[in-house]
Amino acid sequence: MSNIPQVGQPAPDFSTPDQNGNSVTLDDLSSQWVVLYFYPKDDTPGCTTEAKDFTELYQDFSELGAKILGVSPDLGKSHCKFISKHNLLITLLSDSEHILTEAYGAWRLKKFMGKEYMGVARSTFLISPDKIIVYAWPNVKTKGHALAVLTKLRELAATQSPK
Repeated sequence: MSNIPQVGQPAPDFSTPDQNGNSVTLDDLSSQWVVLYFYPKDDTPGCTTEAKDFTELYQDFSELGAKILGVSPDLGKSHCKFISKHNLLITLLSDSEHILTEAYGAWRLKKFMGKEYMGVARSTFLISPDKIIVYAWPNVKTKGHALAVLTKLRELAATQSPK
């Protein structure tokens, strides 16, 4: 099982393509909060709920200077269809080789109908503008999750002194 980065640790850096094939790195986002969430597959019920919930709160996250990044093994073409079908406002990253997913401990042993397999464990990390993990949800249930992340971000952003 992968090690899950802990609160207070530097966030593992990454460079991975978004839905349009543009490379996204943590360094590119160093002046803002990052909500990095891992999900198993585009356009499945739980993943759609989560993406739509984050989209619904997109403006609230933006006002706090946060960028929402969803990560799955799906490729850009799948992400583009998913975004278009559900009018998503968030950025989706492709991690087909599971490099980013493993770095954040979200590639784990899962069980379904008595079978074990490796897959993406729904997880979310809140990363501060100075690239430190300030909160982690290692086992996410989709219902109400986006609002819980926003609530935690509001709480933490209020305690950050302006630079």
